[in-house]
Amino acid sequence: MTSADYRIESTQPIAGRFWPAAGSRQLSVKDRALAISLAAKSFTRSSEIRVVHVPTGEVVFRKPPHRAETGAEDF
Repeated sequence: MTSADYRIESTQPIAGRFWPAAGSRQLSVKDRALAISLAAKSFTRSSEIRVVHVPTGEVVFRKPPHRAETGAEDF
């Protein structure tokens, strides 16, 4: 395994309390659990956040875009 086995990525800048690179769209991480934890606690304006296993290209985690609360229920 390489030093960066997982990549957290999005099409928009990622933010969050534990996000170490403010305004970036991706971050390379060695540990799967750390990558998923960081992705789960981070957010973007309207884009999903993915964790990709770099050697295989497999998406191991997806966080959908945050939906704004409108007060109306979906039917």
